[in-house]
Amino acid sequence: MRRKWDIFCAVIDNFGDIGVCWRLAKQLVHEHGQSVRLWVNNLVSFANIVPEVNPRAQHQIIHCVEICYWQRSFVNTEPADVVIEAFACELPEKYVRAMLQKERNPVWINLEYLSAESWVTEYHGLPSLHPRFSLAKTFFFPGFVPSSGGLLREKDCLTIHDTFDQATERKFFQRKRLSERKTEEIRISLFCYQSAPVENFIQVLSESTVPVLLIVPQGIAADRLSALFNHAPCQTKALINYKQLTIQIIPFMEQTEYDLLLWSCDFNFVRGEDSFVRAQWAIKPFIWNIYPQQEDAHRDKLDAFLTLYTAGLPVKVASAVQAMWHCWNIRCELNNLIWEDFAACYGPLVQHNKNWVNQLLKQEDLASNLVQFAENQL
Repeated sequence: MRRKWDIFCAVIDNFGDIGVCWRLAKQLVHEHGQSVRLWVNNLVSFANIVPEVNPRAQHQIIHCVEICYWQRSFVNTEPADVVIEAFACELPEKYVRAMLQKERNPVWINLEYLSAESWVTEYHGLPSLHPRFSLAKTFFFPGFVPSSGGLLREKDCLTIHDTFDQATERKFFQRKRLSERKTEEIRISLFCYQSAPVENFIQVLSESTVPVLLIVPQGIAADRLSALFNHAPCQTKALINYKQLTIQIIPFMEQTEYDLLLWSCDFNFVRGEDSFVRAQWAIKPFIWNIYPQQEDAHRDKLDAFLTLYTAGLPVKVASAVQAMWHCWNIRCELNNLIWEDFAACYGPLVQHNKNWVNQLLKQEDLASNLVQFAENQL
């Protein structure tokens, strides 16, 4: 049944939150026939991943999704049948009061951050009563096991991936004016937070025994690399050559194009939540830069995923993965040996990632789970 959905997104780290909400909104519209309004408080960041977005427009429709600028002085509007409060962003007071006026209270969902921690399955689907109003919202946790809310995954995601061959990859690189692959070259995509040991990693890659192409979208890492090599900041398409390493800074890509970049690279360094999930669908070896939290609270979340993800791997491969991920996230020294041990596991990790994806495919995707939950409540 066609329902009206409101998704509220407060952009925190520029791309992860809105990236998840945008993929979800499109999937609800195009695969489930729902009517979706996406409320966003930062259209400038949104425009980086969706170039069609007009950062100055209060209201616009893109890919059949209604996009509304979420201002502090919230407008009067009738709440939808299903309301998603993404990542505990807190709905406007005016909107919550309007929910009370509806003949039937909307299904109110608090879409939480993705985590592999064991407690997630205990809290997934639990209701929470509003402290002042006769309303309740349900905690919905994405996750990697069937007892969670699942992961965002379009129906054709892996089908398209399977048709992406060398010829298609070459055309993609030509279209994006990326450097052609050299003999024995390793291609790496880099997307990370300020906490990642980027300068350390550059030195390691420069001493590689084979050529390395490092592809870096504009942003934090690109700015740090530009400063390191006294390169003009934000200058894209130019190449920086340093020993065995070539660095190519590129404009930020639209989401579907970024997927193709992940498919084209041998190793993918990703951050946050959206690119983290997309790297898994890409099947290539990946390293996750988790969002750093006070008092290193993110370490439990990182280790919970590593425990789940590396289960069944040979001890040597699992140790190489854990060492690389910890160095990338926990400020210990990243040296040549740690990277070389990880890079040497390329073949086993690709096979492991295929098995990992097949395991994830046994559970329903996040959008489908949300629709089913909403229908059961209405």
